[in-house]
Amino acid sequence: MYEAFFGLREKPFALTPNTGFMVELAPYQACLNLLRVALAEGEGFVKITGEVGTGKTLLCRALLNELAAERYQVAWLPDPALSPSALRQALAHELGITDAQWLDDQGVQAALQQRLVQIAGSGRSTVVLIDEAQALSRNTLEGLRLLTNLETERSKLLQVVLFGQPELDALLDRHDLRQLRQRITFSYRLRPLDAADTARYLARRMACAGFAGEAPFTPAAVRQLTRGSGGIPRLINVLAHKALMAAFGEGAQRIEATHVRRALADTEGAQPFFQPSRRLGWLFAACLAGAAIGAWPWVERLSTVLT
Repeated sequence: MYEAFFGLREKPFALTPNTGFMVELAPYQACLNLLRVALAEGEGFVKITGEVGTGKTLLCRALLNELAAERYQVAWLPDPALSPSALRQALAHELGITDAQWLDDQGVQAALQQRLVQIAGSGRSTVVLIDEAQALSRNTLEGLRLLTNLETERSKLLQVVLFGQPELDALLDRHDLRQLRQRITFSYRLRPLDAADTARYLARRMACAGFAGEAPFTPAAVRQLTRGSGGIPRLINVLAHKALMAAFGEGAQRIEATHVRRALADTEGAQPFFQPSRRLGWLFAACLAGAAIGAWPWVERLSTVLT
């Protein structure tokens, strides 16, 4: 809708975790650096946690793209709601064991061990990346721990990186999972973005989408976005997209705090301390309707009166 108006090739704040739009912010870089060090160590579990929308899946995909095939054999399990048996089958499939579906549990276990030894013999490490790990059951986690028991005299044959919501911490805090908890050698908790991070995030994503010059968000708009989103990147995307729509509806080239407030009024996931008035929600709809019929001057006058 607004791409041509702002000189963009594509939408800058889509919710799809596109690594081409990844911004080198301090929390992301610190997390990736820790993952590089952890995988170089070659043993144990690694745990990455963060609130919903903080970018865990994006980081998982970035790591997946970064791991060199000549050094790592990577298995990615994006849907961890599996039984222990189904987890072994999924891992066997990811590692190229073609006849695993015809084997019983003991046979799959033996085939996995043989394949892991083969990979280690080629000078590579096997890494399993598990997204949404808070959905793993206790039994599946225990089955995963038993798989990491496979080792040579010098090193483990399998490393596991768990990406999950804070519920993963509560799950691993169970007494009957203490053996697995003791094997977590590295962990990192993603923090929300502050105002400086948000400003860089907005500018970088606008540039990736083709915007020329500095990002059009005013400092006041950035502060409002940071407060209203709680610093959660997914919510920042939603609010920034709607703020661009509101500005477009007025024919405005700069995104002001008033545009962000209209976006907040239209977003159920916004932080609970923001209490939108009914007129702001109605005005947001009016701005979009104005854009559709080319009634920018009328909507702009209405905006001035109500804000």
